[in-house]
Amino acid sequence: MSIRTIPTQAFSDQKPGTSGLRKKVTVFQKPHYLENFVQSIFDTIAAPQGATLVVGGDGRYYNRSAIQTILKMAAANGFGRVLVGRGGILSTPAASCVIRKYETYGGIILSASHNPGGPDGDFGIKYNGENGGPATETVTEAIYARSKEISAYKILAAADVSLDELAEFSLGSMRVEVIDPVADYAELMESLFDFPAIRALLAGGFRLKFDAMHAVTGPYARDILVDRLGAPADSVMNAVPLEDFGNGHPDPNLTYAHDLVEIVYGADAPDFGAASDGDGDRNMILGQRFFVTPSDSLALLAANATLAPGYKGGIAGIARSMPTSAAADRVAAALGLPCFETPTGWKFFGNLMDAGKVTLCGEESFGTGSNHVREKDGLWAVLFWLNIVAARKQSVESIVREHWAKYGRNFYSRYDYEALPTEAANGVMTHLRDSFATLPGQVFGNYTVATCDDFSYTDPVDGSVSTKQGIRILFADGSRIIYRLSGTGTEGATLRVYLEAYEADVARHGLDAQEALKELIAIALQLSELKGRTGREQPTVIT
Repeated sequence: MSIRTIPTQAFSDQKPGTSGLRKKVTVFQKPHYLENFVQSIFDTIAAPQGATLVVGGDGRYYNRSAIQTILKMAAANGFGRVLVGRGGILSTPAASCVIRKYETYGGIILSASHNPGGPDGDFGIKYNGENGGPATETVTEAIYARSKEISAYKILAAADVSLDELAEFSLGSMRVEVIDPVADYAELMESLFDFPAIRALLAGGFRLKFDAMHAVTGPYARDILVDRLGAPADSVMNAVPLEDFGNGHPDPNLTYAHDLVEIVYGADAPDFGAASDGDGDRNMILGQRFFVTPSDSLALLAANATLAPGYKGGIAGIARSMPTSAAADRVAAALGLPCFETPTGWKFFGNLMDAGKVTLCGEESFGTGSNHVREKDGLWAVLFWLNIVAARKQSVESIVREHWAKYGRNFYSRYDYEALPTEAANGVMTHLRDSFATLPGQVFGNYTVATCDDFSYTDPVDGSVSTKQGIRILFADGSRIIYRLSGTGTEGATLRVYLEAYEADVARHGLDAQEALKELIAIALQLSELKGRTGREQPTVIT
C-alpha cells in the first residue's frame, strides 16, 4: 500500500448549503469531484496525526462507494482510526451520538436527508465537528474557500474493505472499525425515556405504525420499537433501507408519507403514527386521524419535558428556527425560560446547546431535538411522544387540544415551490426587498403590516453574524408571512412561504389550518407576485 498524490483541478460549485454539499449523484461521480471536497475538509480541519474519525451515511445510492474513497483518503491524511457503521449505515443522529460518546475528532456524514435517492437522485456529504454537530459557518466557508484552490488530493492505493461484518481492519497504518450502527444510539434512547412505561402502553393494546420510508431508520425502529419495547413486528413499515428509498421521496410529511397517512386516517386507524426521513433526523407525528404540526410538537415536548426521565430536572431553554411558529415561545414564557430565534440550519443550535443555554430545539421542517446529540433526531421525537402519551394516558389529539386551550393555537402552514427557475425565485425575493420601504402601515383586509425585514442573526455565544436568512412580513396582530429560499435542494431553487396566525379563542381551535389562514395565504401571493413571476399556480407541497 502506498500513498498517492493525485493532481486535480478545482471545481467552482462546492459551496455547502444549509447542511453540507448536496448535488446529483452524477455530479459526485465526476472524476475527482468527491475527492476534491473530502480533501478540502481534511485540509481545513487540520486533524492531528492519529485522530479518530466517524464515517457513515443513510444508505442511499453511492453511499458505499463514497465511503471506500473516504476511508482511503483518511488513511492517506494521517487519521489513526475510523469508526464506520456496518453496511456503511449510520443515521445522522446516531453519527452525532457516536462522535460524542467516543470523543472523536469529528465525522463525515453521507446524506442528502429527505431528498430522493437512486442513480439519478441526490447525494450529500457534510462534516460534523467534535461536538457531534454540523460544522459552523466559519468552517464551511473555509472548506469552500479551500475547494476553489485545491490542486491535489491524497489517497491510499489499497483494496476496498468489507463493511458488512462487525470487525477491525488495517488500511495502511490506520485502523478501520466496523461498528453496530444502532447499539450506541439505542442505549442513549433507553437512558432518556421511560421504556418500561412505553412497554406497558404497547402491551395494553395501544397501537402504533412507524413508516421508515425504506430509509435509514428501519433498523433503528425495529431494534427499539419492536425488539426492546415489544411493539408487533408489523408496527414498522417500509423498514428495509433501499438505495433508491423504494423509488419514493423520503420526506416525512402528509404528501410524501401518503401510505402512512392513509392508514392513520383510515377506518381501522392505529392510535399513533410516525415517520422519519432519509437519514433519520426528521419526524412526523400523527394521532388517530390527527396531524401534529412540527411547530406544535416542539412546544408540546417543551411543556411536557419533565415527564421523560432524561429531562425530569427541567430544561434550560428552547430554541427555534425563525420560520418556526411562536408556539414554543409561549411555553418558554410560561415556564420562565429563554427562547432563541435562529436562522434555519441545525448548526445554529449547536453553540446554544454547548453553552448550556438551551435543552430543546426545533425547526418547522419536521425536525426536533435536544442536547443529547447535536443533530435533530426523528426517533428521539417519536419516543418522547410515546413517553408523554404513556405518562398522561391520553390520546395525541387530547394532549394537543388541551395544550391549545392553555396556550392558544398558532395556525401554521408552509407552501413549498420546488425546482423553480433560480432567476425567477431570486426575482420574487428581490421584489419583496424592494417593497420594504412602502409596506409598513398598509392594510390588507383584516391585516395591517407592522414591520418587514430580511432576518439577520447575531450568535449570542460567538458573536458571528448571519444575514439574509429570510424575508419577514410582520402584522400588527402578531401574524407573520415569511419567504425563504431553501438550501437543501439540488436542482433549481426551492421557495418556501410560511404563514402563521395566532388564535386565543378555543371555539376557533377546531378550524382547518388552511381555512383559518385563507386570507393570509391570499395576501402572501399578492405581495410576492409569486404566480406571475414563477408561473406556478400551485405549490409542490403544502404542510
